Amino acid sequence: MTYSAPTFDERQLDRIIEMAWEDRTPFEAILYQFGISEKEVIKLMRKTLKRKSFNLWRKRVQSGPSQKHLKKRNSSINRFKCSRQRTISGNKISKR
Repeated sequence: MTYSAPTFDERQLDRIIEMAWEDRTPFEAILYQFGISEKEVIKLMRKTLKRKSFNLWRKRVQSGPSQKHLKKRNSSINRFKCSRQRTISGNKISKR
């Protein structure tokens, strides 16, 4: 049996990319909301972004103290999202 990556509509894809760009949003939040792992997020970002944008994102995610992993982040950060962002639950995407 072969594995096939989940398919997302344009709005979901935009939200995943936005969450991956945000420094404070951990990969676990993306996994929780969309069911895709860190490896799948990296593949999606590589496929979707321009090469230079992808390289800048990877460099930023890999450098310094990581906030993209719950286990590695500062314990004072106790939320997935910015306090000014609307509530997101499950796969529901906040309205802008």
